[in-house]
Amino acid sequence: MPRINSERWSAVENLVDHFCDTDQVPAIALQVSVEETSRVYFKGRQRLNDNGDTLREDSIFLIASITKPIVVLGVLKLLEEGELLLGDRVKQFIPEFGCAGKHGITIRHLMTHTSGLPDMLPNNRELRSANAPLSEFVKQICQLSPDEPPGRIVQYQSTGIAILSEVIQRITGRSCADYLEQVLFEPLGMKDTTLGVPKEWYAGDQAKVDRIVEIRIPEELNIEPGWDWNSPYWRGFGAPWGGLLTTLSDLGKLVEMLQNQGAFQQKQIFSQRTILKATQDQLATIPGLSSSERQGKGWGLGWQMVTTTKSDYYGDLLSDSAYGHGGATGTLLWIDPELHASAIILTTRPQEPHGHFLARISNTIVTSIEQ
Repeated sequence: MPRINSERWSAVENLVDHFCDTDQVPAIALQVSVEETSRVYFKGRQRLNDNGDTLREDSIFLIASITKPIVVLGVLKLLEEGELLLGDRVKQFIPEFGCAGKHGITIRHLMTHTSGLPDMLPNNRELRSANAPLSEFVKQICQLSPDEPPGRIVQYQSTGIAILSEVIQRITGRSCADYLEQVLFEPLGMKDTTLGVPKEWYAGDQAKVDRIVEIRIPEELNIEPGWDWNSPYWRGFGAPWGGLLTTLSDLGKLVEMLQNQGAFQQKQIFSQRTILKATQDQLATIPGLSSSERQGKGWGLGWQMVTTTKSDYYGDLLSDSAYGHGGATGTLLWIDPELHASAIILTTRPQEPHGHFLARISNTIVTSIEQ
């Protein structure tokens, strides 16, 4: 039975200590699960100007793009309820989306990053600087022309996830944040998880908002006050492509559900078949996609396949069946069915494009696992 070797695990803790003690990374929290056992480790500072190790074990992290596959899970719940099909055209639910070459874009295209849409709006920075609401982003995405016709290229796209959140709202009459709370966070007992900080998090002497860890903003992004990841605007915005706030413990519950094929504490949150489809490469189901375009770019439904040519963030040692997602704030989640293992690594240093620290931590985690 696979297990964590205690002596090798010390190498994981030593590496984390080194990154934080040398101030290369302000804070790191990680959870590694192998079969029925888990290890957690916290190191670093809750606030950038703190002295010593002040990171709380109930710290709340902005996990950035790990939000994306979680929003996709919300859409898959609608699929399970018979509200939509993967092959449905998006314009069926959002009529104004079906213009400027987007008529043929389907739900499947959005989930697999094959819609041809760009990652961000051309004026993304200006919209954030103006503290624009999510509705304005969705409105402008509906007016966009795709870079390529749907199903021709694999191109990572935050805009497509924003549209999926709008699909949720059009079908349910509820915001994506409220819907995810109802169908995912509540059933999993994720009490410290939210898509956008609600007003009640600011209330009381021990306001929950004070548990949010401060992120080190890169110089190239620290150009205008009021719109960075630490700002009240962005924390409250609830970006479907990157605005989820959660704890290590809460995210661990989601991972447990995925590892158990949709089950959590005697409750079947999703069907086994849904989780199987979501976590296996779906690019072969896109008929117009060439083999060269698919090569090394595996995508499930929202989840990224850890292919041998894609070691950024994930390191070099995960098996071919592994899947996960990273986030621009310096976060990573992966599940490796072959190793019977999972890891959540939450940091407060953005690491794009190559996830230098995350990949090195992942490698030490994998080598600590005995088969």
